[in-house]
Amino acid sequence: MFSVGMQLNEILMVAGMALVTYGIRYILFPISGRFTFPKLFEQGLRYVPPVVLTAIIVPSVLMPNGGALNLNLNNPYLIGAVAACVIGGVFKNLLLTIVLSMVVFLGAQWVFAMG
Repeated sequence: MFSVGMQLNEILMVAGMALVTYGIRYILFPISGRFTFPKLFEQGLRYVPPVVLTAIIVPSVLMPNGGALNLNLNNPYLIGAVAACVIGGVFKNLLLTIVLSMVVFLGAQWVFAMG
């Protein structure tokens, strides 16, 4: 029926999830300006993005194959992550940190592939 290769139930599932997501946000949007969070709660919300990103990145750095913990110096993901932390801490420049840590990561991958 569909040339994309999706089944009708998959399309209905995605549409249902979109409606639920939109519905929840639409209901809460009009009342968002009527109340304020406590100061401590607002301070805690500032830490949500770094914590979520850390929870996503750390497992892929420390367990790149999805197996056991890999803390060896032959782990290019770990070398790239350490480089990103050092470069970011020293220069405090996001673009420079991304570019240089990717160079270090790709260089480590290349060195380990050669030897």
